[in-house]
Amino acid sequence: MGYIESNLLPNEEIVYRASLHWIIFLKSFAVVVLGVILVAVKPTVGGIGIVLGLLVGLPAFIRYKTSEFGVTTKRVIIKVGFLRRRTLELLLRQVEAILVDQSVTGRIFGFGSVTLTGTGGVREVFHNVSSPLELRRRIQGQAA
Repeated sequence: MGYIESNLLPNEEIVYRASLHWIIFLKSFAVVVLGVILVAVKPTVGGIGIVLGLLVGLPAFIRYKTSEFGVTTKRVIIKVGFLRRRTLELLLRQVEAILVDQSVTGRIFGFGSVTLTGTGGVREVFHNVSSPLELRRRIQGQAA
């Protein structure tokens, strides 16, 4: 059971879930591929490259597995982090603005940053969210 499920209010249901995009693994994947290529030329260097790529990918994997983005019938619930947890639980009626920022690469591959602004000055930015426009649409659809 994840953070979102364990913090649901009575009569609250999850409407939509989002996650981080696979693009966060791109650097480590590139290092692993380079290591695999180097194995043919210099096996020791290639092996070190593969291990280094996997080590570089470990924080991204932890970030991917410990990040939750959810829209419920009453709130937007977001949790990121493992050792240092950051959460946002914003009632739908308190959402003032949702900003989606996508680079050209983000538009091509379907990821971007989502900024949620709520009443009382709450402003949180979440980067590398998969399908950010769909997340915005679902939040707006529930708030209406």
